[in-house]
Amino acid sequence: MSKDTDELPGPRAIGHVAARSSGAAVDPDLRVTLNFHPDRLVRGQWILEAMAVDGQYRSQFVTGTSNGGLTAHQGGDRWRWEQRIFGGAYDEAPAHQRPVYGALNFRRQVVGAAPRFGSAHFRLGAEPVARCTFCYPDSFTEPADFGVAAAMPLVELAAADSRDALDDYIEAHVHGPVRFDQHMEALVLDPSFRGTEVEEAARRLPCPIEWHPGYRLSVEELRRHPDFRGPEFVALGVELARDGQLDPAILGAASRSGRYDEQALKRVWHYLARFGAPAPAFTPPVA
Repeated sequence: MSKDTDELPGPRAIGHVAARSSGAAVDPDLRVTLNFHPDRLVRGQWILEAMAVDGQYRSQFVTGTSNGGLTAHQGGDRWRWEQRIFGGAYDEAPAHQRPVYGALNFRRQVVGAAPRFGSAHFRLGAEPVARCTFCYPDSFTEPADFGVAAAMPLVELAAADSRDALDDYIEAHVHGPVRFDQHMEALVLDPSFRGTEVEEAARRLPCPIEWHPGYRLSVEELRRHPDFRGPEFVALGVELARDGQLDPAILGAASRSGRYDEQALKRVWHYLARFGAPAPAFTPPVA
């Protein structure tokens, strides 16, 4: 390895995590997925169009957007979590060198490994998995359990846990570039976007498009779960529903309208993701 490569933060971060990892290697058939909402706007442009122009999937430190918390800045929570997990490897690194976040699809879910972050996902090929680090649970919990592709104890740990299905993912950090023309096996979309501007924008990306069976939640089912995120979000979901149904395209249109609080819409999405997922979206891990 060259001196220049040695000085890159990614290999140093992977080495730091590897020193705290143990166990067998990751199943080579497993994939990392990057879940996101494909119908959101970034500075007035479809997010997929912005991705096509850029050519790479970027971290929150670059984009300033997230389907989780917006803490990717100097001294913010995301910065602090990365400092802890990666041993300070990225403290002085430019934003574009920081890892992107996904999850290891150890349950082989058709909707991707971490659907709480969006109805669509990019499925990475085998090569990027080799330069991933992993933690369980999510890094915001400041976990103590870590893995790398060569030493992965987390699948058994996650499989034995009793977390809610939306929290039951092994977080992945992809170190190094993630290009749409080199590292993606597919972009997998919800069928509510067929024939829309979202599909049109997606076809500008240099990777295959696939479709999962689709999210759909009836108002009747939504009303059965007031305690999951709160009755106020059930009421909002009922308000947004069309013909008694919610799907991802409906929530995306609500977001783009600017009429609704994004945090409230995120809670409605959690209802749709948890109770309107296509079967069998949540399946046991393959032994």
